Amino acid sequence: MLTEIPLTVLTGFLGSGKTTLLKSLLKQPSMAGTAVIVNEFGEVGIDDALIRASAIPGSTSTDDRTVLLPSGCVCCEVQGDLVEALLKLHADMLNDRIPDLQRVVLETTGLADPGPIARALISDRELFRIYRLDGVIATVDAQHGATQVAEHMEPARQIAAADRIILTKTDLVSAEQTHDIRVMIRELNRAAPITRSVKGDIAADALFGIKAYEVRGEPACARDWLVPEAFEAGAQAHVHDCGDPNCGHPDHGPHHHGDGHGGDHGHAPHLHGIRSFCLTFDTPLDGRKLSSLIDMVRMTYGTKMLRTKGILNIAGEDLPFVVQGVNHEFYPVETLDAWPSADRRSRLVFITKDLDEATIRTVFKPLF
Repeated sequence: MLTEIPLTVLTGFLGSGKTTLLKSLLKQPSMAGTAVIVNEFGEVGIDDALIRASAIPGSTSTDDRTVLLPSGCVCCEVQGDLVEALLKLHADMLNDRIPDLQRVVLETTGLADPGPIARALISDRELFRIYRLDGVIATVDAQHGATQVAEHMEPARQIAAADRIILTKTDLVSAEQTHDIRVMIRELNRAAPITRSVKGDIAADALFGIKAYEVRGEPACARDWLVPEAFEAGAQAHVHDCGDPNCGHPDHGPHHHGDGHGGDHGHAPHLHGIRSFCLTFDTPLDGRKLSSLIDMVRMTYGTKMLRTKGILNIAGEDLPFVVQGVNHEFYPVETLDAWPSADRRSRLVFITKDLDEATIRTVFKPLF
């Protein structure tokens, strides 16, 4: 039995293919021991019924591991029900009412903001003891995704918060349209690997076990988790598109050059003020001063900080420190067993809403 059960948040705007993807994933042998929590609007649980119709590998019943949350959005009014459902699943496992859980997948409503969900999993002490947030997966509709992002805040937030992005319905659009939607995605999220999937065709291993919210002692994982090249000025602008629907390549593009810090493109109206940028520090940092400045940013701009993550070189310490945060909530600081590469520079990545790089850079100016 796992000491901490990995939990994956599956999000995506209305009609972007979340349920199709999940049904396909659940048929794979590696998904044995998966519990599913479904959240959707409306009195009739359509998605829940569709998922129950798919056999869940390793389960004695399709019903004992599928939980339908009450109508409403899991990121706000039914968050208490989510906590209750997760605690009940764990209790059922301990009491042998269901087999051991290998993972939990939470499929959100198409209007959900995954940020508060991630924050709840970090801040709720009881959940934190039982579950580990493995990552956020967002589905994006290649046909309508650009229009949806331009007209609605929710899909923009979903893309920005994602650790893996699944581009769906690429069989229904041209190669040029596919390229354009990937460019738009990269404006919102520079680092998350983008993978094409037609009718849910993707290997589960590409989406689960990614440890996007923890890299305990695993330097090899840290590089994929932070993806520093995505923010390096002067990097060649490109969008990786090898044609393999199961490719998880972290295509580091597009990059706009000239500001020395990877650019700041959140001013574009269709991006709803969402920005992503990285602060790089060339010399070891004063740990106490850094902690104080992070606390200042957290308390002052917490709701505007969608995601924070970093690998830090602290003066007097041989090993790198790792920080992770969602809004004003931060995970306990972890230490890696070794540096992931010869590069010893500290990096802090921010994904923000209505908060520009210049403001954050001013706060951290004492460290430069």
